[in-house]
Amino acid sequence: MKKDFSCEATFLFGCVCRRCTGQSYTAQAAGIEFGVGHTAESTMTYRLGLKSDWGKSWMQSDTGRLTGYWDGAYTYWEGDKSSASNSLSFSPVFVYEFAGEKINPYIEAGIGVALFSHTEIEGNRLGTAFQFEDRLGFGLRFAGGHEVGIRATHYSNAGISSTNDGVESYALHYTMPL
Repeated sequence: MKKDFSCEATFLFGCVCRRCTGQSYTAQAAGIEFGVGHTAESTMTYRLGLKSDWGKSWMQSDTGRLTGYWDGAYTYWEGDKSSASNSLSFSPVFVYEFAGEKINPYIEAGIGVALFSHTEIEGNRLGTAFQFEDRLGFGLRFAGGHEVGIRATHYSNAGISSTNDGVESYALHYTMPL
C-alpha cells in the first residue's frame, strides 16, 4: 500500500510548529500583499493584493484553528511586448493557522477566479480570458500581523474551452497589515 507522504509531512510540520511556538493566535485582519514569483517557464510575476479576514474561526484547539480571508489581486506577468499580460483575481482562502505565541505557521488553500488581459502566456494557450485560480501555500504570521510565505498558484479554464494549457506561478509573498 502506497503511503501519502504529504498528509504525514503536514501533520509533522504542525506538531513541530506547535511545540516550538506555544499556543496563542495572531489576529489576521486586513492587509496589503506584495508578491514576486515565476512560472514553470521562468516568466516573472509581480502581485499586489488586498486581503480581508473573515472574522471567524472553526475547529479551534491547542494545536491551531481554521480561519480564512477574501483575497483580491492584480498580477503583472512579465514578457516582451506581445507576451506580457495582466490579471485580476478574487478568491476565498481557507487557512489552518497553528498556535504560537509570537509566530504562527499556517497552511492555506483556495479556489477563486481570475481575468487575464491575454489568452497566451509564454506559449501556454489559456483558451479564455476567464480562468479559475487554485492556490496552495504556507507561511509565517508574526505578532504584529506581518506575514511571509510561499505559494503555488495554478490557472485553468477547467474545460470551458477546448484549449486549456493552463499556467502555474510559484511566488514568495509578504503581507503588511493595514
